[in-house]
Amino acid sequence: MSHHDPRELARAVVARRQDDVIALSHSLHAEPELAYEEHKSARKIADLMERSGFAVRRGAYGLDTAFEAVAGSGDLVVAVTAEYDALPGIGHACGHNVNGAAAVTAALALAPVADDLGLTVKLLGTPAEEYGGGKVDLLDAGAFDDVAAAMMVHAAPVDGVGMTSLAIGSWKVAYTGRAAHAAAMPHRGVNAADAMLVAQVAISAYRQQMIPGGVVHGVVTGGGEAPNVIPAHVTADYDCRAATAEDLAELQSRIRACFEAGAHATGAELALEAVGNDYADLRQDLAMTALYRNAVTDLGRRIPDTADALRAGSTDMGNVSHIVPTIHPSIGYDCDTIMHNPDFTRYGVSAGADRAVLDGGLAMAWTTIALATDENHRSDLLTRLTDRPTPPRTTSAA
Repeated sequence: MSHHDPRELARAVVARRQDDVIALSHSLHAEPELAYEEHKSARKIADLMERSGFAVRRGAYGLDTAFEAVAGSGDLVVAVTAEYDALPGIGHACGHNVNGAAAVTAALALAPVADDLGLTVKLLGTPAEEYGGGKVDLLDAGAFDDVAAAMMVHAAPVDGVGMTSLAIGSWKVAYTGRAAHAAAMPHRGVNAADAMLVAQVAISAYRQQMIPGGVVHGVVTGGGEAPNVIPAHVTADYDCRAATAEDLAELQSRIRACFEAGAHATGAELALEAVGNDYADLRQDLAMTALYRNAVTDLGRRIPDTADALRAGSTDMGNVSHIVPTIHPSIGYDCDTIMHNPDFTRYGVSAGADRAVLDGGLAMAWTTIALATDENHRSDLLTRLTDRPTPPRTTSAA
């Protein structure tokens, strides 16, 4: 291969910077931070990108813990999204330290070849994937307006490409009734717990007719204080999931009616509050998926036929994928556990996880190089960008 082969130049950068990106992964892992509170994590990555010659904007697009780091000035803008939020209590049990460090690896690998390839590389720090949906905030604020292709890799027990995810919407539910003595004057009370009971029965009855692939799950978080007092306040957290964003909207309207039934039946007042953003289903771009599969196979990884490890999960990358051609493959490391489990947290700084940072980053860099150098892929992406309707703005860009 010639010295000017961009793939080999990218590989050389990864070899040269591997200690930096692995140290970053371990540092993110050692100081896990929750959604929208990832101040140290965002700063660690922004500092590294600044030292590496990127133009960095901290607190980008009105989000304190988001950032944007840009290299190159070509007309083909590719966004690599870095996740770095953790889970309450169990830290990086979803491997976002690996996701974030792999995104950094890809951006570093692409920077030296960006201008030669007519590329602008945009590393987007995307907070709050586990809870809230930072990518939806960024999408609404215009972070993806000029982006022709978006990508990230996600840590997992196995490698996978082309997986789908479920659309999800989360609610906080509260019923307010009126307290009364449960023996002396029960007829003066309005029972908020009965309202929740009616709602739960209605949801259970609806399951037979529920849209295929629909899932409803929740917990009662507060349900009364004493057995001899009619409960005046009951709270719950509920999630609805469905195969597509359209199915989710239909499911939510029916589940909302179930909660309203509880209020109607008992006279309690219902307050239903959306938590964060609804996540759309993930729709991965077929051409980009094929290029990534080639890249990761060239690195000696094997994609199992059954690799749909993320099928039942949900991600805010789904919302991005409805607007921008997107891939979200999983990058595996040997472990005998599943994500969102404390055991998976332990594996996040294993040799396999470190290898996933490097391989995932280089595979994304090679995928981007293929998009930039193949005239068909390039012109297709630029045409789709031009034809894309301008989304309505719900937030002002900062």
